[in-house]
Amino acid sequence: MRHFDLSPLYRSTVGFDRLFSMFDQAGANEPAATYPPYNIERTGDTTYRITVAVAGFSEADLTIETKENTLSIRGAREAAQKTEETPSEVLYQGIAARAFERRFQLADHVQVSGASLRNGLLHVDLVREIPEAAKPRQIPIGGAKVVEARKAA
Repeated sequence: MRHFDLSPLYRSTVGFDRLFSMFDQAGANEPAATYPPYNIERTGDTTYRITVAVAGFSEADLTIETKENTLSIRGAREAAQKTEETPSEVLYQGIAARAFERRFQLADHVQVSGASLRNGLLHVDLVREIPEAAKPRQIPIGGAKVVEARKAA
């Protein structure tokens, strides 16, 4: 029971139809993707890290792309071809080597600051840089100066 019928809520709300449509689309079209597994962690006040387990993939097999507020990580590996030097037959294959694509919605002002691949883990570092114009500012409360008008003599 993973599908919720939100149609009764459409009748009593105004302006939230886009929000409900997003909920409807979230799980209806695709099953929950579990490959490859990933972690999202906060590494500082304004820094984050996404770690994706990409065992068996090299840097050349991975593509990281940002467009608007979406981070896409793709992996596609060419099938290993048998060579005459190392003839082998796989008896059991438990290491997944299938192509994948993971998408992450980024909040406003979050930018990718770098990526690295170590020990089968892809680390994508993110930083939230809020522009000065969007930062909250404090308005001082001060006494208003009263300018007295003098009568012309």
